[in-house]
Amino acid sequence: MARAIWSGALAFGLVNVPVGMYSATEDRTIHFRQFEKGTSSRIRYRRINEDTGKEVDYSDIVKGYELGTGDYVILEPEELDEIAPGKSRTIDITDFVDAAQIDPIYYRKTYYLAPQSKGDDRAYNLLAQAMERSGRIAIANFVMRSKQYLAAIRSEDGMLVLETMYFADEVRNAQDEIARMPSEKDKPAKRDLDMAVTLIDSLTTDWDPANYQDTYREKVLDLVEAKRSGEDIVTPEEGEGEEDKVVDLMDALRRSVEASRQHRAGNREQAGGLQRTAPDHDADELSAKSKKELTDLARDLDVSGRSSMSKDELVAAIEGARGTRRKKAS
Repeated sequence: MARAIWSGALAFGLVNVPVGMYSATEDRTIHFRQFEKGTSSRIRYRRINEDTGKEVDYSDIVKGYELGTGDYVILEPEELDEIAPGKSRTIDITDFVDAAQIDPIYYRKTYYLAPQSKGDDRAYNLLAQAMERSGRIAIANFVMRSKQYLAAIRSEDGMLVLETMYFADEVRNAQDEIARMPSEKDKPAKRDLDMAVTLIDSLTTDWDPANYQDTYREKVLDLVEAKRSGEDIVTPEEGEGEEDKVVDLMDALRRSVEASRQHRAGNREQAGGLQRTAPDHDADELSAKSKKELTDLARDLDVSGRSSMSKDELVAAIEGARGTRRKKAS
């Protein structure tokens, strides 16, 4: 069970709702350790004084603010502590806005807010249902770990969800940052625009996050498992695609619309993978897969009851489904 990373009260006018804050997301990026090539020796980083070459204790390190001229203003930890925002136990709601008015570029990280005890449910539900009925999002300020945050709070299925936000001066202006902006004079022809809208319509589907996956992470894990098992790896070569031969914009759009007739939502079907020199037998090939991979394959084969199956049961069910398909094809 997850632990609250912050606890306090959500202030709504004169109403205080005691809440705990929980991370709503997790970073599943694969992280590596560094080693010297050809050895099992770890590479570690140390705090080194660039003038003396000696390692410096963390307690002897102070912070410097660069002025932009190569000069620095040195700040002592005590000086920063004096002006740091004090510990806060309140998320202060200052305004309510329409959700459509907030550009998603301002959102940073998502957290769940939950009542701290059963006695807090009444006030919590009151705020959640009132916000859901109004269709508005609360804007609030709070302090967590000596850092001040701007936040947006929304109600979703009876749950209050808080998203930390960037302040206005933290969002870059595209016109200030990008040297060449698209020219408004080069407008698309009507037929091209109509065809592009048709393509968008044909690729439109209902949002389902389960349709999308980190295909790179899956390939890395597949590579790790293959090397751990001592298997040989063959990287498939990328062939020349049809799109490389298409020059005319209208022709490219027309081909895209035709291809979209076979469209399936998400990127799961496009994942591809490493070609591993596995045994020819289906059972051996399937047994080498993780339970998650087997469950995904069982779903593609419409195997019923797959969610409650063990790994061995999934292997047997997939073999049976494949055999049935081969018979139908013959």
